[in-house]
Amino acid sequence: MHLHYAPGTVAISVAIALEEAGLAHEATALDFSNGDQRSADYLALNPKGRVPALITDAGVLTETGAILDYIGTRAPELVPADPFHAARMREAMYYLASTLHVAHAHKLRGARWADQPTSIADMQAKVPETMTACCAYLEARYEFAPFTLGQQLTLADPYMFVACGWATGDGVDMAAFPKLSAFLTMMRDRDSVQAVIAKGMLA
Repeated sequence: MHLHYAPGTVAISVAIALEEAGLAHEATALDFSNGDQRSADYLALNPKGRVPALITDAGVLTETGAILDYIGTRAPELVPADPFHAARMREAMYYLASTLHVAHAHKLRGARWADQPTSIADMQAKVPETMTACCAYLEARYEFAPFTLGQQLTLADPYMFVACGWATGDGVDMAAFPKLSAFLTMMRDRDSVQAVIAKGMLA
């Protein structure tokens, strides 16, 4: 397998999951500042011009949640056996994708939704509030004891670690969320996360 990613992006959750699953893979970094994601070669791979993209023997996969689900089929220990808990895992993942990631993107990617500078500035100003609300929801909804759903590490945990790792930079006072803060510290100490840090994928 071959992962295309950009440092610090949500694609790093896939890299961590691959490490947790013990799946052999190579990785190629895209430099967004140079427009690598818009190159003809990359657009042929992923026409959306975003990361992650995972090349498998069967073809190319995009979208973080879909790739994580694919990893889960290769490493079933990362998916709860109980159907309800498996659904709760995906509930967390879909919330990160549809709500928290969008709130975060308003900080740097406002041009996706608006053209007027004042509109983009207004979205940017709202980010600390919306990201704080996201963290408050997660703190109340999930166990983080020590993992998102309790004792078992699941596909939701690399995703949660990377996405919530943006919160401080987005103006969130993480002292208000002790469970989530403890989870982030715990995850950072895992061998999988240390491996991606050593590769320069994550600061």
